[in-house]
Amino acid sequence: MTEIEKKSILTNILAQYLNHLSKHLPEDISSALLRLKEQESDDSARAFYETMFRNMELAAELDRPLCQDTGIVQFKIKCGALFPAINELADSLTDAVRIATEEAPLRPNCVLSFEEKNTGDNTGGGVPTVWWEIVPNRYDCEITAYLAGGGSSMPGRAEVLMPSAGYDAIIPFVLDRVAEYGPNACPPLLIGVGVGNSVETAAMNSKNALLRDADSKNSNPKAARIEELLEEGINKMGIGPQGLGGSSSVMGVNLVNTARHPATLAVAVSFGCWCHRRGRLHLDRNLNFESPTHPGFSK
Repeated sequence: MTEIEKKSILTNILAQYLNHLSKHLPEDISSALLRLKEQESDDSARAFYETMFRNMELAAELDRPLCQDTGIVQFKIKCGALFPAINELADSLTDAVRIATEEAPLRPNCVLSFEEKNTGDNTGGGVPTVWWEIVPNRYDCEITAYLAGGGSSMPGRAEVLMPSAGYDAIIPFVLDRVAEYGPNACPPLLIGVGVGNSVETAAMNSKNALLRDADSKNSNPKAARIEELLEEGINKMGIGPQGLGGSSSVMGVNLVNTARHPATLAVAVSFGCWCHRRGRLHLDRNLNFESPTHPGFSK
């Protein structure tokens, strides 16, 4: 297979996947919404959940994006160094965004900073955003795509705390941000919390937390306990679906942590809205693919 053929096949797969992603929620998110709907006792809140599920039905039926804000496209790439299309991947990601913008269609959201110019195709100036991880001696590639909407991206925050505050300080840091901006981020929310050595590592960890399944738990018991306490605390706020009240306000709270310097305790929080459009795509060396988050996707 020539490089041109590989690039064409890869671009086509990715463009169709972004199209599908804009119209179909991942299974873990739709399952979380169903759980919240079934346990909701407030009639108005239940009506909002009914509207969300009707929205999902119409998006699939009419072949339209689930939300008009299809976000800025972000990719997390975990690619084997021996993946045969690794040289074509960067260009294919950008080309796929352009194609999906026209065909899905994705709303053009890429505005060049300071120039205040919309590029019209969701590319330019570091967009789409791509984070790379190259794995030695592997032939496959895992691509996580996330349509990061403006409403859910806006409340994000990162800060370096005094380590003497202890890990308990993570809880008020997150709760204060949710109380201030949570209703604006189209709840029920998926909350990503990052802990690390600096603002940038904490922020990246909080984004990675949003890419985990909504019902997953941190493997460290102390970190898992913070996830649990945050979920309980946010639900007690009574924000509810669309911020208009209800017994549940979050689909899940995920915490990702990495090592830190003893003199720093960096923490960040990222938000995912109810329409949390992200998915994982696995490609083998022959460009065969599957999506564990969207089993219904096929080329």
